[in-house]
Amino acid sequence: MKASDLFVAQLEEEGVEYIFGLPGEENLDLLESLRTSRIKLIVTRHEQAAAFMAATYGRLTGKPGVCFSTLGPGATNLVTGVAQAQLIGAPLISISGQKALTDNWQARFQLVNTVRMMEPLCKKAVSITDPGMIPTVIRNAFKHAEADRPGAIHIELPEDIAEEETEATVQKRSEIKIPYPAPEAVKRAAAMICEAKNPLIIVSSGANRKAITEELENFVERTGIYLVHTQMGKGVVPDDCSYSLFAIGIHARDYVNCGIDGADLIITIGYDIVEYPPYLWNSTLDKQIINIDFVEFVPDRYFNPTVEIIGDIASSIRELAASIPEKREFPIFEHTRNFIEEKINAAARKSYPPIPQAVVQSVRKVLGREDIITLDNGIYKLWFARLYKTYAPNTVLLDNALATMGAGLPSGITAKLLHPERRVLAICGDGGFMMNCQELETAIRYKIPIVVLILNDNGFGFIKWKQKQMHFEDFGLDYGNPDFSLFARSFGAVGIRIKEDDDLAEVLEKAFALNKVAVIECPIDYSVNYETFSIELGKLTCKF
Repeated sequence: MKASDLFVAQLEEEGVEYIFGLPGEENLDLLESLRTSRIKLIVTRHEQAAAFMAATYGRLTGKPGVCFSTLGPGATNLVTGVAQAQLIGAPLISISGQKALTDNWQARFQLVNTVRMMEPLCKKAVSITDPGMIPTVIRNAFKHAEADRPGAIHIELPEDIAEEETEATVQKRSEIKIPYPAPEAVKRAAAMICEAKNPLIIVSSGANRKAITEELENFVERTGIYLVHTQMGKGVVPDDCSYSLFAIGIHARDYVNCGIDGADLIITIGYDIVEYPPYLWNSTLDKQIINIDFVEFVPDRYFNPTVEIIGDIASSIRELAASIPEKREFPIFEHTRNFIEEKINAAARKSYPPIPQAVVQSVRKVLGREDIITLDNGIYKLWFARLYKTYAPNTVLLDNALATMGAGLPSGITAKLLHPERRVLAICGDGGFMMNCQELETAIRYKIPIVVLILNDNGFGFIKWKQKQMHFEDFGLDYGNPDFSLFARSFGAVGIRIKEDDDLAEVLEKAFALNKVAVIECPIDYSVNYETFSIELGKLTCKF
């Protein structure tokens, strides 16, 4: 069997549905093997976008997403998406071509030590130096990408290895079995919860799974214990559950801190210090901690759990619920929820351009409980994290780990590819959209009818807020933009510009009804950023 055919056959054995990437001269053998494969090839316009798409696949399915590139510049373009997958804990396999190991007549042309480049960014990076290695390398890659805390694995396939013949055969996939929680740990945790005056749950990205949702919702209903979501944990428990304190939105004090401050015991579920540093909720080291996760915690000065329940999270929560004898009331958290909900439900000021609160409310009005939004990194991300009520796991896809610009559109394309029955809205700033705007063509070519909302302030709004907060002069953060509606039409998409008398919710409804790739350009007024985040929240006092 040809080595590239074996490579693809092993990917098929691993259950790979899609592979995202850009072919090049050094991976044409792999491309030819994919031509006759049942794996669906999604050719993107940039390798970075391919890696973002694969990371989103991993995040939504729990199975490794796969992306590929050629050598040199193709491989270097993968880096940001690979780093994102690693930091957000999304299982991902990235594959790159490489020069021939022997008879490299092109010498150092485009030659980069890709394995050495990827090693600091991944769980593991390896080069295949013999075709007989292929089944074992790929099997191990998938196993390690999914095991413990999920993350990225990189595989390099040199062009001369890809074209060789081999007698090696496909290895059968083996399933990872997550251990059952230790009864003694559950017993100790239950005792701590019963002794605590005000226990509070923090739900993070590692718990964003449907299987966990049901058990956790049952847990809070049975015990009366309230919970707060991190940005990447939004939706694990629906926000219309009376025990949800919504989400932690910013790396500073926010409304939800009124509840966190009053907690004497924090129960972390699927918690990742990369996403939301424990200093922000345990700076005085006065809180006891119970950690529930698939894997053991990463030591940190501000995160040192007294008890850990390690194993299947859903089973851990179910066993813990059965060990807590009675339901209690927690007035401080009830008051906090009422306080936050009043803020969220407050009618946004009508203006043109609209303020972020109005945009959030318009989007929430149009989208259903299972519909999905994907967000770039920008100041609007904080507004959606704080104010957008979320009702199902993985329906708000944002990155609060690497927090990179340019991921919103590629992530949205993958979400719509996997869930064609749902509405998917990619929400981008003008800056983030322009970083991967070329992927509009990818969506059109594969007939993936995503709707894109561009919030346009003709500048880097997030950095402007930070610049003002640091009392620096307004400098270096403004730029020009194309007419995004015309830009979209040039690709063959629908292009819409929000005018003063338009209702954003109505425009969104019409765009979704078209069932085509549609781009909506909406100007936005960010003047409220400073007055809200720096002034109002800077002076926040809790009255209960």
